[in-house]
Amino acid sequence: MASLKIPTLRTPSYSLSSKLSLRSAFSANFPNSARFSRSQPQRGPVLIITSAASSSSSNKPTVLVAEKLGEAGLTLLKEFADVDCSYNLSPKELRSKISLCDGLIVRSGTKVNRAVFESSGGRLKVVGRAGVGIDNVDLAAATEHGCLVVNAPTANTVAAAEHGIALLAAMARNVAQADASIKAGKWQRNKYVGVSLVGKTLAVLGFGKVGSEVARRAKGLGMHVIAHDPYAPAERACAIGVELVSFDEAIGTADFISMHMPLIPATSKMFNDETFAKMKKGVRIVNVARGGVVDEEALVRALDAGIVAQAALDVFSEEPPKQDNKLVQHEMVTVTPHLGASTMEAQEGVAIEIAEAVVGALKGELAATAVNAPMVPAEVLLELKPYVILAEKLGRLAVQLVAGGSGVKTVKVSYASSRPNLDTRLLRAMITKGIIEPISDVYVNLVNADYTAKQRGVRITEEHIHLDGSHEIPLEFIKVQIADVKSKFASATSKSGEIKVEGRVKDGIPHLTKVGSFRVDVSLEGSIILCRQVDQPGMIGKVGSILGQENVNVSFMSVGRVAPRKHAVMAIGVDDQPRKESLKRIGEVPAIEEFVFLKL
Repeated sequence: MASLKIPTLRTPSYSLSSKLSLRSAFSANFPNSARFSRSQPQRGPVLIITSAASSSSSNKPTVLVAEKLGEAGLTLLKEFADVDCSYNLSPKELRSKISLCDGLIVRSGTKVNRAVFESSGGRLKVVGRAGVGIDNVDLAAATEHGCLVVNAPTANTVAAAEHGIALLAAMARNVAQADASIKAGKWQRNKYVGVSLVGKTLAVLGFGKVGSEVARRAKGLGMHVIAHDPYAPAERACAIGVELVSFDEAIGTADFISMHMPLIPATSKMFNDETFAKMKKGVRIVNVARGGVVDEEALVRALDAGIVAQAALDVFSEEPPKQDNKLVQHEMVTVTPHLGASTMEAQEGVAIEIAEAVVGALKGELAATAVNAPMVPAEVLLELKPYVILAEKLGRLAVQLVAGGSGVKTVKVSYASSRPNLDTRLLRAMITKGIIEPISDVYVNLVNADYTAKQRGVRITEEHIHLDGSHEIPLEFIKVQIADVKSKFASATSKSGEIKVEGRVKDGIPHLTKVGSFRVDVSLEGSIILCRQVDQPGMIGKVGSILGQENVNVSFMSVGRVAPRKHAVMAIGVDDQPRKESLKRIGEVPAIEEFVFLKL
């Protein structure tokens, strides 16, 4: 949810060991815990299985629970494994214990870094994060050491939604302020006159699990609910009675705004001075998502100016916030200490969900809650690595070309190859990753890619174009098309109306070779500026001069045109992101009809 629109994307990591797995795709069976061996030649992802059970004197795997877990989860674990509940371990103590454990369960307080995985000596098979975020787990290190990481993303959905509604009502009726006033010996009925919820418009930003549950409850309170989310299925919204709108319409018409987006680079401080200026004066804001999506200093300014009448916050950019935090101390702000998931029922639910995931992983099962997966065999990566990078980058490019407010629903991927039986599941997963990950808090891998796309209402179809030629090269090109959306760069739209990008690998480097009907040739490194212009002399120099004045280095430049002196598309590869002022100057060049900046 980039500005919850189609966003500025987070910079990807291309250590391909980081979030990929071939286990599910090739239907490998994993009895007990799996160890990987490449000591023998392999024709595919063949796995050598050894049992981890013998590592325990009781013939059971050992699971270390490093932070408090609900009793129901512990009971489930103890049926399958030896459970060591050791809380408040120092980093050194954790490293010394981990070599004796097959599984580890943490919440948010324990840092599971590279040193932990190295200390495990290869024995650790699964790390379970009892909750949604996995910021405290080093995914790349986990993957390199063949350790699965799972989380518990669903059990606290209702609790978080209920807390959002509780804050909404408490804020509207000044419950916290009135309570403090009475306890201070005052009786100020006139001061704490509130506002009614019935008939008011609530904008839900992020219409996922929690957001949709908030919407259901708000409808029950008689509110008119609108929502913005690029991946919200229209059918689900319609069934609840919610209208999907653009981001600007959502924040510009709402009386109340409830935030439910993930914290990613695209959403970091997305509520800032510019965003608040677009809101209806007197709007009220609830945030039970992530503190970092709000520029806290800008919110204080908006409160002081009366743009935002009140705010109710459960999350902060720094937790716990400092005692002198101006936002926390503001009279028109209601705060709670990150209580969204803090119900007895939710804590038990999280405990059960993470225990089931960990036990399943130790049995060799893979669930959709996996946020990474073990390494792809080296021989497969060696050949497909540049095409995997190309696939993800094409997905990222295509989704950035979608105009805000357009929901991505239908994606078609075409592969041109001379190989008759090319397995494209890994490539499809990476395209899905490129399209979904940048504006979502899910980590997409080969295991969960199709499930993730289905959950978000994205239908991905594939077309295999057979070419005559040598089988030495896996692919000639990959083409990604997104249908039934509006484009922020009209030239990227094909004659049939889809956003279309095409790319190929040249000398091991992914290249963008086609945008819409225009042929270009630019390396997919850094970032790209696309300009549609009248084809005339001096255009390259004019744009290059603007970028040079800003000290922005141009790595590649390519021009594709339909005919001389007609229209052309210029693709410019840049190492750095130009300032908004620089991009504005490019757009003001008379011969340039449209342009877009795309971050890879």
